[in-house]
Amino acid sequence: MKLSSEQGRVLGVMMEKAMTTPANYPMSLNAVVVACNQVSNRNPIVEFSEDEVELILRGLADDGLAKMVHRPGDRVVKYRQALDEELEASRQEAALLAVLMLRGPQTPGELRQRTGRYVEFVSLPQLEEVLVGLAGRQLVQRLERRPGQKESRYRELLTGGAGDAEEPGSELRAEEPAEPDFPGGGEPSVGETELAAPPPDLAAEIKELKRRFEELLDRLGETIE
Repeated sequence: MKLSSEQGRVLGVMMEKAMTTPANYPMSLNAVVVACNQVSNRNPIVEFSEDEVELILRGLADDGLAKMVHRPGDRVVKYRQALDEELEASRQEAALLAVLMLRGPQTPGELRQRTGRYVEFVSLPQLEEVLVGLAGRQLVQRLERRPGQKESRYRELLTGGAGDAEEPGSELRAEEPAEPDFPGGGEPSVGETELAAPPPDLAAEIKELKRRFEELLDRLGETIE
């Protein structure tokens, strides 16, 4: 089985929401779009349109990896993923695959922390045992350790693990902004501080607030006129 990165994002978010917010699952098309485009717990950040996601969902449905759901009282068609059924994956395996598809290559320690919302691993060795099982099925791959890192990382192979193409340390910089470099290594002057700290991107913040608002309306069964 080989998925595109776009298909992996859509399936990943549906697997995520099925385990973290089951009351709001299956998902409407709008909810899938919002979840794909959210900026937290995602790497890389994407900006899919509703038409793009609908086309992806149709392709996944044709392959038997997504299902359309019609329930009494629903005003819109909703979708659920069927990847875990196709792979006959356990809940723990599905959680690991989802996080890897949504965030790219990660260490076992990172995976244990980030799957905490999905499922419980009682210990790191238990999680690593599940990873070894997935590797044996050629669903994940262990990567060589980066210089200075104590743990190896794992990537998923359903989409080819494209996230590994990022340069070393980029994930750390994305989550923890690096300190600015000032000439001479000393404290910055007032002028230097102003140049090193650009104003926040208000457009991006407004866009994210709109996405969250739309997600809330979707959960309440409302639409924006």
